Amino acid sequence: MAESFEYAIHKDVRNNPIVRELDAARQLDLWKSVGVAAFLVVALLFWAWQQFELLRHGYEVEDLQRYQVAEEDTARHLRLEIDSLRSPKRIEALAIERLHLVVPSADDAIVIERVVPAQPPAKSVVARR
Repeated sequence: MAESFEYAIHKDVRNNPIVRELDAARQLDLWKSVGVAAFLVVALLFWAWQQFELLRHGYEVEDLQRYQVAEEDTARHLRLEIDSLRSPKRIEALAIERLHLVVPSADDAIVIERVVPAQPPAKSVVARR
């Protein structure tokens, strides 16, 4: 019975957590590594942003060049249309067909000369009473 008594005693064992001291040198190295990694990530993101912007501007330039070519083609067609509409033969045909005008004969044509006004005298004469 003596042996069972020994096992019956309850021993109070404290399991306090072990607190480690912070190693300042190791913490400094850790923060340096985090800083270098953050700098590299920021630099990589900045480089990628520049590349994407360059690519985007390249596409914009191509679109603008295509738009310019299309506008120049449209302008050329419009100039050709204006020249064809201003054609004297076309205007004469429209005048005869639509407006029923006729070409005047030599007797019907009246030439109006432009009268150039005479120059006023150098000194004006003022009437006196």
